[in-house]
Amino acid sequence: MGFGMVLCALGIGFVAGLRTNTAPAVVAIGAHLGWINLAGTRLAFMGTKWAVGIFVFAALGEYVYDLLPKTPPRTAPGPLTARIISGAFTGTCVAIAAASSTVVGVLLGVVGSLIGAFGGYKARVGLVRALGVPGFVVAIPEDLLAIGLAVLALKR
Repeated sequence: MGFGMVLCALGIGFVAGLRTNTAPAVVAIGAHLGWINLAGTRLAFMGTKWAVGIFVFAALGEYVYDLLPKTPPRTAPGPLTARIISGAFTGTCVAIAAASSTVVGVLLGVVGSLIGAFGGYKARVGLVRALGVPGFVVAIPEDLLAIGLAVLALKR
């Protein structure tokens, strides 16, 4: 297990903590484009056009949903559970692509998702309060940050 895989799995988990569906969307795109190799594994489906379409659609829906006033905080039990599952899944994808331990990939993805969820929540709430702006003003740059970090993690 290399340091690069550790950073990648932790990083993609962090992204899952920020945006649940961005991490699997970028992993699917990465597998489809050959940034990570899942061919011949039980997660090979992530490189299909269907997986890319489904996960990108889910990510786009999440970006819209995140802007709605009644959206619960990411640290509420339901959203947090989804982020943990997303981090575990995408961490597993990274570990399998790197021919590393799936258990380590799961753990790193989960730890990253928890850091991203709680750190992202604190940062967003703090920025909204400090700047005195509506949440969407911070949410949109956070979306772009999540996408950029996910791409950076996979294209290392």
